Amino acid sequence: MIGIDAIKWFRNHLNIFDPVGIIGVLGFHFFFLAPILHVSWDRWLEAWFDYPPDWRPWLGGMAILNLLGLLAYRFCRNLVVKKPKNPSTQIVWQINLKRFYFIVSFAMIFSAVLQIGVYQQFGGVMGYIASATQEGESNLEGMGIVFLFSETFPILAMMVFSIYAQRNKRFQSWPILILVLLVFLVLQMFFGGLRGSRSNTIWALFWAAGMIHFMIRPITKKEVAIGIVFLLFFMYLYGFFKAGGLDGVNTALESREDAAQLEEKSGRTWQGLLLGDIGRSDVHAYMLYRLMLPHSDYEYVWGETYIAGATILIPKFIMPDKPFKHKVMQGTELFFGKGSYKMGVWETSKVYGIAGEAMLNFGFFAVPLAFIPLGILVGWVQRCLLSWKSSDSRLILLPMLVNFCFMVLTSDFDNDIFFLIKNSGLPVLVVWLSSQKELIDITGDREQVTLRQAQCIAGDSARSLLLSKF
Repeated sequence: MIGIDAIKWFRNHLNIFDPVGIIGVLGFHFFFLAPILHVSWDRWLEAWFDYPPDWRPWLGGMAILNLLGLLAYRFCRNLVVKKPKNPSTQIVWQINLKRFYFIVSFAMIFSAVLQIGVYQQFGGVMGYIASATQEGESNLEGMGIVFLFSETFPILAMMVFSIYAQRNKRFQSWPILILVLLVFLVLQMFFGGLRGSRSNTIWALFWAAGMIHFMIRPITKKEVAIGIVFLLFFMYLYGFFKAGGLDGVNTALESREDAAQLEEKSGRTWQGLLLGDIGRSDVHAYMLYRLMLPHSDYEYVWGETYIAGATILIPKFIMPDKPFKHKVMQGTELFFGKGSYKMGVWETSKVYGIAGEAMLNFGFFAVPLAFIPLGILVGWVQRCLLSWKSSDSRLILLPMLVNFCFMVLTSDFDNDIFFLIKNSGLPVLVVWLSSQKELIDITGDREQVTLRQAQCIAGDSARSLLLSKF
């Protein structure tokens, strides 16, 4: 059901950054490969969980629920991506360069000053790393509002380069672009990467690659494959940094034996990367198992974790005691029984994904319904991809929207809110303030638009056509 979108992506029927194709490729692992690998490798949740006698029936139960969810996802997605009505004109956002350079320069200076202030608050870079990576450390709590502005410098700089390089061909060669990406990676590490968040750096690299693809030159699948290999190695190595700071990275690089010991101690393994970071199969199967126990005492909270997630950016001095039940509390009570949650003493901080959080709130019957907003979101982003012209300044933001689509699938509502506000807040403001709307004639481009639509909705086989009805 999800693999057909991956096949379309591999066969160049979809744009490299089409959210339908990317969700298809990710979903093929998420829904199909990951459960099989769990069984093959016999790798599950931590040992202190009360394992079911056999994991496979619960993986199969989640497969049925996910199948129903993917049917809902495809139906809603295709409902949103409607055939264009062939208008003769279209509104396009155009960058006002003079205004853009002024606004973005101010925003970059503001971001840099804030980040320097963050380092000073922790006694320098090394103190910042220690506070962010030490176990049980919570010194960064409450700084989300600061990070919203302080960590956007690299993306703003990449926006400047993309717009400048779009008009200067000498900056469009791959040697130049690779050098720019390396500089971007260094900046990203300085502006947020050193606090131990792999996703903070990886999503930024994804956005930067998307700006190159849409604004400067197309990226091929060969180049995507090279990038994925780099990202997997980066995620693996960065796991040691998150577990032990710079000492952890040095240990991993100096000796394979020491790296193996650190892997065992921290759980940062290749298997953990494939099954824990980009998979939720064992978590979902265990949740279903616990909910189906005859003596289960779990009480549903009917949407309170979503309300709690929506308040994540409200500072404590405004709302010191948030009255809503959050996912950490509910996850702990589901996994270990009612009353087991003790803040800071006994709690589990799993990431449940769109299906898992639905089970926390409403039970497993809600899993198929949880895929409806995902389908609407992916359909809307694909419609933006198909309708925005190559000169539209909103294309700068499109990779972030694509990224948000698979964040919604794999993350929880509070993660989604934080990602959307933190990563898009200042860049969206810069693009909005720097752009002016223009009405242009697109009659001459109609055949090209129709062809792009056909490539994205048509399959090459009878099964493709049948499945696309969903």
